[in-house]
Amino acid sequence: MEKTVLLVAINAKYIHSNLAVHSLKASAGVYEQVVTIAEYTINQQKDEILRDIFLKSPDILCLSCYLWNLEYVVSITAEFHKICPNVPIWLGGPEVSYETESFLKDHPWINGVMIGEGEDTFRELVQYYQGMGELSDIDGLSWRDGEKIRFTKPRAPKNLSDVPFCYHDLEEYENRIIYYESSRGCPFSCSYCLSSIDKKLRFRKISLVENELQFFLDKKVPQVKFVDRTFNCDHEHAMAIWEYIRDHDNGITNFHFEISADLLKEEELELIQAMRPGLIQLEIGVQTTNPNTIAEIHRTMKLERVKDVVSKIRSFGNIHQHLDLIAGLPFEDYESFRRSFDEIYALWPNQLQLGFLKVLKGSYMYEHAGEYGILWHDEPPYEVLRTNWLSYEEIIKIKRVEEMLEVYYNSGQFEVTMKLLYAQGGSAFDLFLSLGNFYEKKGYAGMQHARLRRCEILLEYLKERGDIDLSLYQESLIYDLYARENCKTRPSWAPDPSAYKEMTRKYCEKGKMAHLEPFHYRFPEKSETGLLRLPEREKPPVWIRFDYEDRDPLDHQARTQVILGN
Repeated sequence: MEKTVLLVAINAKYIHSNLAVHSLKASAGVYEQVVTIAEYTINQQKDEILRDIFLKSPDILCLSCYLWNLEYVVSITAEFHKICPNVPIWLGGPEVSYETESFLKDHPWINGVMIGEGEDTFRELVQYYQGMGELSDIDGLSWRDGEKIRFTKPRAPKNLSDVPFCYHDLEEYENRIIYYESSRGCPFSCSYCLSSIDKKLRFRKISLVENELQFFLDKKVPQVKFVDRTFNCDHEHAMAIWEYIRDHDNGITNFHFEISADLLKEEELELIQAMRPGLIQLEIGVQTTNPNTIAEIHRTMKLERVKDVVSKIRSFGNIHQHLDLIAGLPFEDYESFRRSFDEIYALWPNQLQLGFLKVLKGSYMYEHAGEYGILWHDEPPYEVLRTNWLSYEEIIKIKRVEEMLEVYYNSGQFEVTMKLLYAQGGSAFDLFLSLGNFYEKKGYAGMQHARLRRCEILLEYLKERGDIDLSLYQESLIYDLYARENCKTRPSWAPDPSAYKEMTRKYCEKGKMAHLEPFHYRFPEKSETGLLRLPEREKPPVWIRFDYEDRDPLDHQARTQVILGN
């Protein structure tokens, strides 16, 4: 009788899917029918996940392990082993592929670990449990043999074109992001990243990639996120895929790529400029602008070229750009990070992610943490606590900046207001820190607040600052609120709309699908970033119509129209 295998993924959010487990199942070959997949999230109760796994009655249990779910995996498998002690438990994934021997010694209920690339290892393991072969003949394994921990030789890198396409029935992916892989490995050696360990760059055949992308396009998948570590490290490969996406655009599907901006050639930039707004989005890891830090983390990056490319792409007006910074890197002290933040903020990306160094097992940073004086959390995600250059107190300050950045910048809900505040002059970092300190002082930090309440808190902060024309920001916040949606609750500081109800009837014939609002300031257009001066108050007002049926494809804000006259 065939033994059944349950592949379990515990994702960070419901919207995420797990490419690894689906790729393993598709690679099981003739044994695919005995393999079942179960996906959960860390937002579910552990008992709920445990109960569901138990009711599926697997003969072999396999789980995929990452930074965000290891604690869940360890806890759930420990309890599962108590109630099903005869079911073998196997783990795989980056979080257990390093220091495997100590991990197995510390977790005696785990039978073994699949190390590194798992497609062939998993297939041979399933075959073993069907009564064929020996564990010792399977490359890429570590397992418990009585009191001993045994290892087989490392699994050789796989030809990526031989990995089966794992997406066929997309019903289970409804309302989820689809993850896709066209290359493995990374040509760079960034010391904080596990991808730098795999130096053997491999690319999937373009003919296969095009067929698979067409599948997504035909199915009108909302978003496909490429997991390639540096998508554009090979110019011809990137061009072929981008040209195919451009030429076969279905008007719906968005494709996400992680790239190195300084590697983009003019030919690629011309191609990107010709794409439909919203067709692709780009994630660019800058991490720091400190040249000593860039050199120390073994990062290859021409910073001025990055800035030029990001600015040029922004000028196109059709591409969402997401830039990353990391706090806690070697040689980056508080003032240096502040400068890095201000330099990248000045590029006005659609999103600026402020992350904190994670000291990952197996990375160069982990091996050299002692000489850098790095202390980090013992539990995943192993986030930095302090370094030789950055104190814990300073990290707390940067955390405040991060929280305010997410709320008032990355949310996209305060676009005009943030442009005006930046035009007041000074450091963007200091602005967010000052706002974060205000939240802390008032007891607002770490709490969930509705968008309207965020506006009220910002006005409180500006009033306390005292160097601000409050009427300008009252109107800019009204503008930002209505740019997102036709608010159900009218801001308390907004003018009485009954005074211009005839204008509203005339220009908002579709009712709630449009909104009309008077403003005494002319606010910056989307293309305007570094304002030279603040707008001056005007009288009579400028009328702005917000059209909710015509939204910007990059940020989904309502299109606006200036209405002249009464």
